[in-house]
Amino acid sequence: MLRIIVLLLFSGCCIAAPGIPVKEDLAVRIGGIDQWISIRGTNADNPVLLFLHGGPGNSAMGYSDKFSDTLQKYFVVVQWDQRESGKTRDLNVSDQPLSVALMESDVVGMIRYLQHRFSREKICLMGHSWGGFLGLKVAADHADLLESYFAVCPMIDQLESERMSLQWMMGEAKGRHNEKALQELSEVRIPFQNGDQLFYHRNWLARLSGNTFPSKEFVVTWAEKWLPLFNEASAINFFQIAPEIKCPVYFFVGGKDYQTHFALTEKYFKTVKAPKKEIFWFEESGHNLHVREPRKFQQAVIDARMN
Repeated sequence: MLRIIVLLLFSGCCIAAPGIPVKEDLAVRIGGIDQWISIRGTNADNPVLLFLHGGPGNSAMGYSDKFSDTLQKYFVVVQWDQRESGKTRDLNVSDQPLSVALMESDVVGMIRYLQHRFSREKICLMGHSWGGFLGLKVAADHADLLESYFAVCPMIDQLESERMSLQWMMGEAKGRHNEKALQELSEVRIPFQNGDQLFYHRNWLARLSGNTFPSKEFVVTWAEKWLPLFNEASAINFFQIAPEIKCPVYFFVGGKDYQTHFALTEKYFKTVKAPKKEIFWFEESGHNLHVREPRKFQQAVIDARMN
């Protein structure tokens, strides 16, 4: 009943009032299902910024203010629980098998909804990790919809990234004489064949990097649902499919990010053609730089937009 009320209330006010704050949580019909979004901004006239969370499946809704509270003064920030994630999953299951094409279609649908809702010709798009991959795919295929794209630790050529990280871990484990790490990492195949291999890779990547490591139960359960989609995305190489992005693109890179390897992101930044491009380094951060250094991250986004 609450969902119906929210949708009915929203249907009577499709256009945001200009010049005033906006704060809404609601479901919108995208791609044949109800998808949950949160909209925050001090001024509805500001540029619209849609954030694509990582995973796939890892909703950022619960902690999004940590890395967007300042951005909300300069943008209308839209957080979104993608298909089969967070509150969208609570509302309804996907009516179609998960694929890169389907997820990209959802993003385009959400962009078009926001264009209409806020009377914008273009919006800004931001994605982290898997969301960084998804946003870059949209930027490559639908640059005409975007004012700019902000890629945060994106998957550029993830199969190569996993191989590079595995090689680094093997070297670290040998140097530390960690026989358990060497044994488990020797079982990993790229692309990952199952949740166990993914766990061994992510567990030792976290441990050898000095970060919090995931539970095996969490990783294996995640893999049962998401690994096929993740492997499909990992096989896409942006060096090959997107040598040019026809909108401004900005890269945010953790100097200690071995999950979406910083060296690949830097290499792609140097080679990709774009009307405008810039790279921002976070030398003390790994894969979650926007959470580890939220002040620096938000200021870099604002500076990129203003310059």
